Amino acid sequence: MTLAEQRPGGDPAGIQRLRRRLERLIGVAATEGNELVALRNGDEIFPAMLETVRAAEHTIDMMTFVYWRGQIARDFAAALADRARAGVRVRLLLDGFGAKEIEPDLLVAMDAAGVQVAWFRRPLWLSPFKQNHRCHRKALIVDEHTAFTGGVGIAEEWCGDARNPSEWRDTHVKVRGPAVDGIAAAFAQNWAECHDELYDDRDRFVEHTQPGTSIVQVVRGSASFGWQDMQTLIRVMLTSAEHRFRLATAYFAPDTYFIDLLCATARRGVTVEILLPGPHTDQRACQLAGQYHYTRLLEAGVEIRQYQPTMMHAKIITVDGLAALIGSTNFNRRSMEHDEEVMLAVLDEEFTAGLDRDFDTDLDRSVPIDPARWKRRATWQRVRETSVWPIRRFL
Repeated sequence: MTLAEQRPGGDPAGIQRLRRRLERLIGVAATEGNELVALRNGDEIFPAMLETVRAAEHTIDMMTFVYWRGQIARDFAAALADRARAGVRVRLLLDGFGAKEIEPDLLVAMDAAGVQVAWFRRPLWLSPFKQNHRCHRKALIVDEHTAFTGGVGIAEEWCGDARNPSEWRDTHVKVRGPAVDGIAAAFAQNWAECHDELYDDRDRFVEHTQPGTSIVQVVRGSASFGWQDMQTLIRVMLTSAEHRFRLATAYFAPDTYFIDLLCATARRGVTVEILLPGPHTDQRACQLAGQYHYTRLLEAGVEIRQYQPTMMHAKIITVDGLAALIGSTNFNRRSMEHDEEVMLAVLDEEFTAGLDRDFDTDLDRSVPIDPARWKRRATWQRVRETSVWPIRRFL
């Protein structure tokens, strides 16, 4: 039974308290009346996105960090090109590093069809400082009324249903309602850096209906100096947790401040559960950087599990069955300090309960890190954890 199900009447006071805390400390107003649909793995995510793209009548704005290879990459290119030929304004923003593996013929075909393709900070054109600050946001906005965001990239690795190592585990969310504007603003912010024209006469700037009941705050993280909104967002969620804090993340390499905060949260009686990639990870150095902190976390009572079937790529936090974070942000220094990110803070017990049910399913396919066994890990493992320490801020 979920925490929300244990409170038949819900907790509107708790939701309002957390809402005002987030609004005041981040300075971004939450919107009401949103409809959210959580999509689990490629078998649900890609058909929903492609169906929406193929039905577009006015505008499509899409940005992604990863655009690699495979049939799904060709499917998206074909769908975008088709709508551009039909007169829809189609803009595609690709990160200059993350999408460098895209098949060149797809770019040629989209360009010929009229898709406007822009690149965010192509490495060869940048100073070394700017090369480290990537656009990690994933967003698709169609006809100004429907948006998608989350962790998925456009590549065959995300196809399927996490049944084996070639099918990654991830979650995306479909959004309708006023929160679409916040996701659209994330696209516009990065498009403005790469293109002279920010909007045109195809942008209608329509009023939103309120098709659902979810309260959503859209938080954008941007690379700069000092404390970032994404760090504040996660800090508020941790310090607000009273019963349970759950985290699923692809890349776990936070600084010592957030390790201390996780430990403090567990020590004040909150159940803290962390779900991470296990044997299948595409960033072994990042995994080692996170493992460096396992001993402290385990001693504080934090529960750590490693997902077994495939790469765990989701980026989800739930708090007390009341609220959830879902978007592109990992629990590492790169996401919180260096990269452009977007995250939805969702205040909706029913939506959060669905994410918690998925979390429970994932726990059944994971193995716990046993504190006693971890203390006895081999010396070579400890050396490897320490070896990545000098580069931890870039992981």
